[in-house]
Amino acid sequence: MNRLRTAAAAVLATVALLAAAPPPAALLGTEIRRLPTDERVLALTFNAAWNETGLDAVLTVLRDRGVPAAFFPTGDFADRHPGAVRAIAAAGHGLGNHSYSHPHFSALTADRARSEVRRADTAIRRAAGTEPLPFFRFPYSETTPQSITTVNELGYADLEFTADTNGYLGPGHGMTADRAVERALAALTPGAVLQLHVGATDEGGPDTCLDAEALPRIIDGALARGYRIIDLRTLLDR
Repeated sequence: MNRLRTAAAAVLATVALLAAAPPPAALLGTEIRRLPTDERVLALTFNAAWNETGLDAVLTVLRDRGVPAAFFPTGDFADRHPGAVRAIAAAGHGLGNHSYSHPHFSALTADRARSEVRRADTAIRRAAGTEPLPFFRFPYSETTPQSITTVNELGYADLEFTADTNGYLGPGHGMTADRAVERALAALTPGAVLQLHVGATDEGGPDTCLDAEALPRIIDGALARGYRIIDLRTLLDR
């Protein structure tokens, strides 16, 4: 009987996730590192796992320039910084799922992987008061066919990135805002997905957010090159 209850609970948890507007079938079964388009469009995405040092500045830049972005917090981040997650949602930006504790998925059992996704989903919903987007980003961008299948079965498409600014490394690892801008603009290609962060590791300098500093120049540089910055939610209309 206990086994039946456990199985039933797992099914209900999966249905609850799938009920939140699952992604189109065309987005499943693979990792997405570039949007399927030949148009000069760019998607800005921000991971949130360590701290919220640069979040206010990032949200201000996005608001002032009228630019959309998607944020991928971990569940642990959402539990530690619920106000930050609420602020992202209140600003109208989408929230993806970046696991609960940012583990290496290649080292997880399928059950543990599912738990990471579900716990993060619960934490993000609780903090934001809204449904997260049906997009999952693997920690360290480490994907395998099996792990992609696992998150697909939970109602998520795997949305990775074309390039990372590496701003999260911070001055402690030799990064500067200028280098973050250069990396972002060098990666421009139709359908590019750019990964940035709202904070930095302790080793990189937890009081510094180079991506927040670089963001205005990244946006202006992309627009000057004829790119349009789009909302990832447009993928869900296909």
